[in-house]
Amino acid sequence: MDETPTHAPGAPTRLRDASRRLPRWWPLPLCIGLGLAGGLGYGLATPPQYSATSYVIVVPQHSDPATALGFAQAYGRVITGSTVLADAQEDAGVPLARLRENVQVATSPDAPMISITGTGSRARDASDIANAVANSLTATGNRNAANTGVRLLMFSPAAVPAAAASPSTALSGAVGGSAGGLVGALVLLVRPGNRGRRAAGHAAVPAPAQGSRPPVKEMA
Repeated sequence: MDETPTHAPGAPTRLRDASRRLPRWWPLPLCIGLGLAGGLGYGLATPPQYSATSYVIVVPQHSDPATALGFAQAYGRVITGSTVLADAQEDAGVPLARLRENVQVATSPDAPMISITGTGSRARDASDIANAVANSLTATGNRNAANTGVRLLMFSPAAVPAAAASPSTALSGAVGGSAGGLVGALVLLVRPGNRGRRAAGHAAVPAPAQGSRPPVKEMA
């Protein structure tokens, strides 16, 4: 007499059975843990970045304030040029390419002021870059003061920052955990089981059956 062999359940079946025994909210803590681990890993792997800002003001000599404002806008556009940065790289102690990447310049439409922000992996590097570029710009502009009618003055040198401008490791972990929690909540909302329950809850209810009326006999 032949016996039908019984096959052990495969791995997909065992996984489905195991997932059914888990609580329905299991994706939420899993996503939170993954997001927290990713945020902490990013914070630990990324070196801190410091930022320091110096300010240069354009002062009119024999011209009106509008001319000084115009020259402030013009000098703000040429700071990242090779002439200004070439003179600043020796004081900053960094290569020209790196100096160009670590300098941000901003001007104001209302005041003849130029802000020069230096960034670096060390606090001293950030302030040295900002002050070196500001001093180089001031010297470059003052060499042409007789022709432009304006002078450049160091209004406020950059101080050594006390704290990093980049997010801390704890903040990166908190952001990662929050993002993971959001993803986990979305997973719970779009799970097939939830859609099935919503569809079953909105299933059409059959109308009550109407009883048949006995035929009415007409009287002769």
